[in-house]
Order: sequence, then C-alpha cells, then structure tokens
Amino acid sequence: MPGFFMLTGDMNKIGRIALVTDFGPGSPYVGQMRLRLAQLAPATESSDLVSDLPPFRSDLAAYLLPALARDVPDDTLFLCIVDPGVGGERAVIALEADGRWYLGPDNGLLSMVARHASRWRLLRVTWRPERLSNSFHGRDLFCPLAAMLVAGEVPESASLELRSLEGFDWPSDLAAVVYRDGYGNLVTGLRASEVNTEARIWAANRDISSARTFCEVPAGKAFWYENSFGLIEIAVNRGRADQVLGLGPGDQVVIR
Repeated sequence: MPGFFMLTGDMNKIGRIALVTDFGPGSPYVGQMRLRLAQLAPATESSDLVSDLPPFRSDLAAYLLPALARDVPDDTLFLCIVDPGVGGERAVIALEADGRWYLGPDNGLLSMVARHASRWRLLRVTWRPERLSNSFHGRDLFCPLAAMLVAGEVPESASLELRSLEGFDWPSDLAAVVYRDGYGNLVTGLRASEVNTEARIWAANRDISSARTFCEVPAGKAFWYENSFGLIEIAVNRGRADQVLGLGPGDQVVIR
C-alpha cells in the first residue's frame, strides 16, 4: 500500500484502543471517535479511558498518562487527544514505547511516556487523509492512524530523536495538581515512589501529612496518599479536597 510500511515482527499485536481526551463527559466527540474506530477497525475494542482531562492542558496530562498506562494490558494502543493547536503547525506523533503505541499531537502530551521508556521509536507522521476537518483531527486523522497500526501498518512518517519531542526537557515529576476526579480528589504529577512517606505536602497554606488510605484519618481531614496508579493524590476523607483546599488542576504543591 503506497505511503505505508509493515511493522516489524517484534512488535506486540494491538488488542485494544484506549481513548485519552479532554473532551469532557457526555460530549459527542468521544462517541464520534469510537464509531469511526468501529468502522475502520471493527475487530478491535475501543474504550474511553479518560475523557475529562483538564481542558487544553497537555502539560498536565503528560504527567498523568504514564501512570494511567502503567496497569493497562500491554497490547493497548493509547489514542491521546489534548490538542489546543489542532489545525495548526503542531506535528502528529506516533510513539512506540516499551512495546506499546501512543498517538497524539507533539505538544508535550507524550513527553513523559517517552522520557521513562527503556525502548522507544518516535515518528513524525506526514500522512494525511483525503478528508480532514480543520478542528476535529481526533476523528479524521488520529482514528485512521490508530486503525493502520492495528492492521500492522505504519503511515508515511519520518523518524525523530526523543530530544526533538516537545516537552522532553520538562522535569520528570511535577509538583502540581494535574487532575481532579469526580470525588474532588487532587492527583499530582509526583510519583509516590520518589517521595518518602514521612514527607509532608504544603498546599493551600496547609501542612498535609500522609496516610495509607481514607479510613486511617478522621472524616473531614485532608491527607495525601499513593493512589492506585502510583501518583501522590491529595484527598479529604468523606469530603472534597478541591473545595476544602480551594485547589484545582495547575495549582502547585510543595514537598516538605
């Protein structure tokens, strides 16, 4: 097929596609992408991993993405759309990291996945479909690219060095809130494995100590803990940390 080459034999077969977006719950955009994937790759399951990332904040999502991917099956392709530069000059990236594929815009979104990978291949995708809207590349460009990878094909691309990736020079951890969940818990860009459990977090003029889990602190008390995908998360037992502390995505925290 013109413009394509076949994947090498050492590439893991892709068994599912995980959507990672800032489109928001209940938006029509995730549904349109899943329907396009069902048309182009009908034998491959697609799942909405997360759709409420902080809008436009690829710099925050970059620190959440490796943690979200950590315990997902190895044969997953991550289709990642936080793309405020859609239709502009930003590049389109396909990243193979430790045997998994990630697709997304070159705006820092994939930078931490690349930084932490022991094996990688980075491609700038130059292929474009005949029909491409100006504002919805998730459906019109990234979904066809995902289907090609599922079929064992890589679109017309140019190899890149990791250091050319936007955000590659960002710090490995981010002392800030990168995501707020439906309970009001505040996920940070700090890997718990890099922080002593005796450490305290200074946030919103409060000194916050750690606990193993919610039931170990009184109701209404703020604490931090290692969440289920390995990041430091600030919570309030039976309350909303975002409201109690007045914090949200992008707000900084300090390790003491």
